[in-house]
Amino acid sequence: MKTTIVLLLIALISSISLTSSIQGQSIYTAVQIGNQGGPNEPSICVNPKNTNQIVAGANTDKVYRSSNGGLNWVFSTLTSTYQVWGDPCIIADTNGHFYYFHLVNGAGFIDRMGAQKSTNAGANWSAGTFWQFNPPKQQDKEWAIVDFTHGSRGNWIYVTWTEFDNYGSYNSADSSRILFARSTDAGATFTGITRLSKLGGNCVDEDYTVEGAVPAVGPNGEIYVAWSGPMGLNSFKIFFDRSTDGGTTWLANDIVAANHAGGWDLGAGTVNGLGVLGIYRGNGMPVTVCDISNGPNRGTVYINYLDSVGTKDRDVKLVKSTNGGLNWSAPIRINDDAAGKEQFFTWMTIDQVTGYLYCVFYDRRNYTTAQTDVYLARSTNGGSTWINERISPSPFTPTAQTFFGDYNNISAHNGVIRPIWIRLESGALSVWTSMINIPVGLNQISTEIPDSYSLHQNFPNPFNPSTKISFDVPSGNNSSVSLKIYDAAGRLTEVLLDQKLNPGTYEYEWNAAGKPSGVYFYTLESVNSGSKFVSTKKMILVK
Repeated sequence: MKTTIVLLLIALISSISLTSSIQGQSIYTAVQIGNQGGPNEPSICVNPKNTNQIVAGANTDKVYRSSNGGLNWVFSTLTSTYQVWGDPCIIADTNGHFYYFHLVNGAGFIDRMGAQKSTNAGANWSAGTFWQFNPPKQQDKEWAIVDFTHGSRGNWIYVTWTEFDNYGSYNSADSSRILFARSTDAGATFTGITRLSKLGGNCVDEDYTVEGAVPAVGPNGEIYVAWSGPMGLNSFKIFFDRSTDGGTTWLANDIVAANHAGGWDLGAGTVNGLGVLGIYRGNGMPVTVCDISNGPNRGTVYINYLDSVGTKDRDVKLVKSTNGGLNWSAPIRINDDAAGKEQFFTWMTIDQVTGYLYCVFYDRRNYTTAQTDVYLARSTNGGSTWINERISPSPFTPTAQTFFGDYNNISAHNGVIRPIWIRLESGALSVWTSMINIPVGLNQISTEIPDSYSLHQNFPNPFNPSTKISFDVPSGNNSSVSLKIYDAAGRLTEVLLDQKLNPGTYEYEWNAAGKPSGVYFYTLESVNSGSKFVSTKKMILVK
C-alpha cells in the first residue's frame, strides 16, 4: 500500500508545471512604484485587514496606492488646507483606514504637524487635522503608530517628532526637543502634547540635535519611544522613554539604551569626506518596534540604528529589551558581511502575526565603489541571528548632488513583506518595492549552501498537532520550490509552500490542528534546468 501511494504521488506531482522567473540579482520581483517628480524619503504600509491594499508616500506630497499587493500602482498628489511639506509617514488603523502624516507649510516653514485620513484605501483623503502651531518654533520628523492592543485605548494613535526653536540656528540659546501627542478619536484631533526628552539638543539638525523619535506600542498598551541625541561633547546616545498610561505620564529620567557612536548624522558624502560616498545627506536615526504577537518574544522591545563609528564601514545594529526598556542587550550586528563595507539608511519593522523582524538597508558589500544594492535582513529568533538577502534587481550609483531624503521604510503583515526604497538611474529618481511573500511557518535556519536538494524526516513523528519539516535547497536553483501535504489516499490537502528560495536549509512548522488523525505524506519538488527533484516522506498525526 505504501509503495502504491508513493508512486501515485510521484505521478500526480510530475504532471505539475512550475514556471517562474528571476528578476536580476534577486529571487524576488522588484516593482517600480513611481518616478513622478523625483520622489525621495518614501513610506509604505500594508493594510492588516486586507494585505492586497497597500499605500505608499514620498516627498513631498506623493501618494501611491495598490489594490493587488503591490504589483500595480496608482499615483496621485496629496492636498490639504495647508501645504503638504514632506516627511511622509503612512499607517493603518484597526478598521483598515489609512493615515498620511506629514509636515505642514502653513503660515511659515514647517510650522505645524498634519495628518490626513483615507477610508477607501488611499483613493481619497480628508482635508486634514493639524496641531502644534507654535510659532516661531518649527516641527520636524514625525512618526506615528496605532494602538492595536484592543483594550480601552485600542485604535488610539500616538505620534512623536522633533520641535526646533529655530531650525538651522547655531545660536546656543536655541534648542530642540522630542514631543509626543495622541489622538483618542481616530485622528480627528491630537492632544496631550508632552515633552519626552529630558536633555535637549541644538537646532543645527546635525548630531547635536535630538532626532529620530519613532513610537512603538507594547502588548498591554505601553508606549515606547527612542531617539538619538547628545550627552556631552562628542558623546551621543540613544535615549529611551516609556508610558504605561496612554501617554499621560512618562519616566522621570530617560534611559540610555545604547551608545550611538558617531551620532545619527553621517554628513555629506564626497570622495574625501566622512559621509556616505555619493549621498547628499545620510543618517542613522533609530527605529523602535515592539513584539505584540503571540510568539515566544512577545513584549520584547527592539531599537534598530546605524553605528557610524567606522568611517566608510558603518553597520546596521540592534539592541533589545525584555523588561520594558529597563535594561538593554549589547548591540547585535544585523548585516552579515565582512568588515570594511558600508551600510546605510536602515529601517526595521515587525510582523505582528509571527513576531519576525525585517530590516531594509542600502548595502555596498559587493563593491569597492559607490555602487549600491538594497538588502533585506530577517530574524525569526528575536533578533539574535539574521539572514541577509539582496532584493534589488541591480545596483545603482547615487550622486552627492541628488537628495535621497532621510530614510527608506518597510511594512510587514502575515508574511507579506513590502520594503520601499529610492533608486537613481540615468539621473532620475524612482521609488521601488519588492514582492516578498514568506509563508507563515517557514524559517530559514541556515545560509550554508547544501550540495543538493534534500527532504528530511519530520520531527516529532508521530505528532499532535504540530510538526517541523526541514529541507535543503542548493545553489543554482532558478525555479520554485513546493512543499505539499497529501492524505493516505493521495489527495492533496494543503500547499505549504510554492515559491523561489535562496540556497540554504529551511524548516516549516505545519500545524494540523484542523486535520483528522491518520497517515499523511509530504512532498518536496523543484524543477531546475530541466531536471526535477521530487522526494516524499510519511508522517503520522495522532490525536
